[in-house]
Amino acid sequence: MLNRNIAPDIVDAVDFKLTLPACKKWTLKNGVEVYAYHGGSQEVMMAEWVFYSGNWYEDQNLVASATNFLLKNGTATKSAFEISEHFDYYGAYLNRSCYNEVAVLTLHCLSKHIEHLLPAVQDILSNSTFPEEELEIYKQNMKQRLLVNLQKCEFVANRLIDESLYGFHHPYGRYSSILDFDALNREQLQAFYKNYYQHGKCILFVAGWLPENLEELLNKHFGDLPLNQRQLIERSFEITPASQKKVEKINDPNGVQAAIRVASPFPNRHHPDFKKAVVLNNILGGFFGSRLMSNIREDKGYTYGIYSYIQNHIQQSSWVISTEAGRDVAQATLKEIYHEMNELREEPVDQEELSLVKNYMIGTILGSLDGPFQIIGRWKNLILHGMDENYFYESLNTIREISAEEIHGLAIKYLDPDLFYEVVVI
Repeated sequence: MLNRNIAPDIVDAVDFKLTLPACKKWTLKNGVEVYAYHGGSQEVMMAEWVFYSGNWYEDQNLVASATNFLLKNGTATKSAFEISEHFDYYGAYLNRSCYNEVAVLTLHCLSKHIEHLLPAVQDILSNSTFPEEELEIYKQNMKQRLLVNLQKCEFVANRLIDESLYGFHHPYGRYSSILDFDALNREQLQAFYKNYYQHGKCILFVAGWLPENLEELLNKHFGDLPLNQRQLIERSFEITPASQKKVEKINDPNGVQAAIRVASPFPNRHHPDFKKAVVLNNILGGFFGSRLMSNIREDKGYTYGIYSYIQNHIQQSSWVISTEAGRDVAQATLKEIYHEMNELREEPVDQEELSLVKNYMIGTILGSLDGPFQIIGRWKNLILHGMDENYFYESLNTIREISAEEIHGLAIKYLDPDLFYEVVVI
């Protein structure tokens, strides 16, 4: 019997034995791969249709995002209102999101209602009509939202740092304008929909309390669709970084706050340094106890928060430091950012700090495996980046085994202030 008078042993997170629960894979009649994880204590589930239809594949700016947004705004059989009513009736939520390489349609619902909802999703993926009036409402709303966002320093800074890193004509560096929304027309959206949704490349992820006949239902409603029948055309774009390393923009002459972005190009997940660099990033600015936070927030009081992160792009990545600080201390904040970079380049981290960061990272991974939706999300991230579960375990081993000397070498290589672009928007 457990003796509750004796405190249990304290075990460091780095000593936890973590495993990535296996997911089941099957293939529909048309070749669409389905990755499924059954679990959870509640009878709820999610299904996510991932299409290679992000802005990487568009020939005109905003076509991909507009097509994705308007998918559920009318089909040959239902109006936008009727579609929303149908999902609301079953207590379900259908969302859509568009990213750089992929676009997603996500359904959350009670497991018992899935057979009533899949036909509606099939209708959307087969018969969306993009009504002219819905497109006009979308354009009007998005232009209004853009005008509001352009008044926000952080929004403008994010646009400018991406353009500085990749160039405006690269999908990662391109941003929207009022003229881009005005140029959208229904024919463009219909053509993109036909090529990248009706006849596109699709991967399906399902998780939660999955019905026993789910494979049969998915095959019934999606197995005969003309998906994955064409070879996806590979597209490449030249990166044209800005010649000017530092940009300062006055967005609001009366503004009291500055948005600061400091970023450098960085290899993607397939590079051998990536997993190790994630540890270095956490030391620099990846969590609340990082060096940037301790110095610039806790000690100097220049900001409420400052973080660094490695962007999770599929093709290329970048190392970004992001914060908002008082206008009068913007330059002092930049000085301290570069100071912390140089500190890591000049002196190896001590074992106490390294142990703290390692335990934090392992604990974060443990938390990210709490629940079926989180588990399938991690699998999705691996699969879309062309990796398998070995990457998960290699990442764990890297966190556990990386030395202060290895981190010091990475800091010398990647945290050279001369490699970074700088944007300050006031």
